[in-house]
Amino acid sequence: MNKRLQTPPHNPKLSDVAKLAGCSTGTASRALNKPEMVSDKIIRKVRDAVEKLGYTPNNAARALRSKHSHIIGLVIPTIDHAIFAQLTNALEKHLTRAGYSLLVTTSEFDLQRELQHAQLLVERGSEGIVLVGHLHDRKLYDFLQAKKVPYVNTYAYRPLDGHPCIGFDNRRATRQITEYLFSLGHTDIAVIAGPTKNNDRAGDRLAGVQDAFRLRGRELDPARVAEQPYSIGAGREGLRLLLSRGARPTAVVCGSDVLAFGAVAECAALNVRVPEDISIVGFDDQDFAAHLTPPLTTLQVAGTEIGERAAGYLLARLRGETPPDFAEVEARLIVRGTTGVPGGVPGVSA
Repeated sequence: MNKRLQTPPHNPKLSDVAKLAGCSTGTASRALNKPEMVSDKIIRKVRDAVEKLGYTPNNAARALRSKHSHIIGLVIPTIDHAIFAQLTNALEKHLTRAGYSLLVTTSEFDLQRELQHAQLLVERGSEGIVLVGHLHDRKLYDFLQAKKVPYVNTYAYRPLDGHPCIGFDNRRATRQITEYLFSLGHTDIAVIAGPTKNNDRAGDRLAGVQDAFRLRGRELDPARVAEQPYSIGAGREGLRLLLSRGARPTAVVCGSDVLAFGAVAECAALNVRVPEDISIVGFDDQDFAAHLTPPLTTLQVAGTEIGERAAGYLLARLRGETPPDFAEVEARLIVRGTTGVPGGVPGVSA
C-alpha cells in the first residue's frame, strides 16, 4: 500500500477537506462558514475531515476576497481596572457568537496614543471601533469617518455631542450620590477624585458633586478635593490629605470603588469609624464592594450591558442597518453600610 497517499497534506487546503468529506469545495465552505445552509450529516463529515487533516482556514485570504475581516477593535484606558474587564468580556462573548473577533489595546489615558492605536486597529482590519468616554482627539473622529469605520463611545452618555454613545451620565450619577448624602444630613462633604486629565469620566464625576453643592447655593471647597490615581494606596493617601486640611469631613465621595477601598482601609488604620465618624461612597460596584467591612455604598454601573449593547450596535451598522446612535443605561445607587447620618446609625437611607 502506498503510505504517501495516507499521509495528510503538510498544508491542507479546503479542497483536501472536501475530498476527504466526500463533498464539493463549495459545500465544505458552507459547512464551515454558513452551517445553516447544509445538513447536519455534511457538517459532521466536514468537521471530522478538518480534525483529521489539521486544516486551519486562511482567514486573511478570505478577508481579502470578501472585504470583511470580522474583527472589531477596542481601545480601553487601562487593563488595571476590573470595570473595563466587564466591558471587554461582554463585547467578546457577543461578538464571538456573531463570528467576530475582538482586538484590544490600551491608551493609558493618553489621547495621542489612543489615536495611534485606533489607527493601527483599522489598518489591521478592524471593521468597527469601541472607545471609552467621550473625550477623544478630533483627529480620531475625522479618521474613523474618513475611513467609514463605525464607532461607538461607551461609559458615557452625551447625545448632544453628536457621537454614537452607550453609557450613563457620569455627572448626574455623582450629583445623585451627593444629594443622597445631603439628605442624610451631611453638609461637609469631600471628594477623592480620579485623575481628571484626559479622563472625562473623572472630570464629570467631580463636576456632579459641584453641581449638587450649587443647587444648594454653595460651592465645593477646593481644599475638600483630593485628586488621586486609581489604586487602593492612592485612596488611602487621598483620605490622609483630606484629613490634613482642617476639620474632618463627615462624608467622602470617591471616584471609584478602588479609591473608596483605600479610604475605608485608612479610616480603619486611623481608628476613624465608618460610617459613624465618616461616610464613604464608591463608584462602579465592583465585586469586592459588598464584601468590605462595612460593605460599601456605591453607584452600580452596568458594564456588561454596555458591552453587549456596544457589540450589537456595531454589528447592526456592519449589516447596513441604522440602529439608534444613543442609548442610556441605568446607573443605580446601592446603599450599604459605609453611609449613615452624621455621627449616627450606619446604613440609614433617605
